[in-house]
Amino acid sequence: MPPENLQRGVLFMVIASFCFALTGACTRFLGGEINSVELVFFRNVIGVGFIAATLLKRPIKQKGGKPFLLIFRGIIGTLALYTFFYSITQIGLAEAITYQQTYPIWLALLSFYFLGEYLKRKEWWAILLGFGGILLIFLPQMTGGLTSTRNHSIGIINAVLTALAYLSIRGLSEFYDTRSIVLSFMLSGILLPIISMTIGEYYNFPNLDFMISKFVMPTGQQWLWIAVLGVAAMIGQIFLTKAFAFGKAGPISVAGYSNIIFSVFFGVFLGDAIPTWLSFAGISLVIISGILISWKKKAVVVKSEKVKG
Repeated sequence: MPPENLQRGVLFMVIASFCFALTGACTRFLGGEINSVELVFFRNVIGVGFIAATLLKRPIKQKGGKPFLLIFRGIIGTLALYTFFYSITQIGLAEAITYQQTYPIWLALLSFYFLGEYLKRKEWWAILLGFGGILLIFLPQMTGGLTSTRNHSIGIINAVLTALAYLSIRGLSEFYDTRSIVLSFMLSGILLPIISMTIGEYYNFPNLDFMISKFVMPTGQQWLWIAVLGVAAMIGQIFLTKAFAFGKAGPISVAGYSNIIFSVFFGVFLGDAIPTWLSFAGISLVIISGILISWKKKAVVVKSEKVKG
């Protein structure tokens, strides 16, 4: 492979990571005024428009035959986005994205448990390293009380849901066009928030506020930031897909962890506290663990990242 191709792939991945961090920053900025469920809705409305435009240019060609798995992917992906956006608004940008980036750890474990994939001793050590990183971030938050513990737990749940979504993608990629898989996620990401916000109009469930909330009509500059959120997510998706077309999954996946670095800067700029040295140590362990696992699981990462929602 020509070196310039790999360099281009890494550059595209860094651009994608910046866009995803910007999406998180917009969520963090708007989170104090607009609930996370509503932000999930707007994020997917903008994305569906883009996918629809590609369908007009190039019709879908696929075998199909796995409708229930396709529906499962859409629902589980939307729930993952619920927990991700909520975590950003509650625990800060860097920590929320770090938790999400632990999905390779959970994906490896789920593949081992459900698919019987063999894990080498080095991979088990990488998984343990990742769990050590999670604990360094999570355990200090328990001193903040039940609310802090709950919010950080939701961040970890997000990583598990993201891994489940990627695991379902592996079963769908042989039967469906990539755009169909993404579209199932985005359509679910519109329908479920509508149901959630309709329920929120009549009932209040404080413990389920990451899933059920009232609709609040955006005003003024909020519409601008919502547009930036949706467009940044869309551009990030485009460059993410392009990145893996230019090089090996391993090196390019490494560049994807720049998302965490960008998120630290965005978070501090938006008023988040600078992560403690324990949090930085945890973030470092998570990155190292994810790199080690992703490098070994090239095929998994390629299929998963191409349809990251």
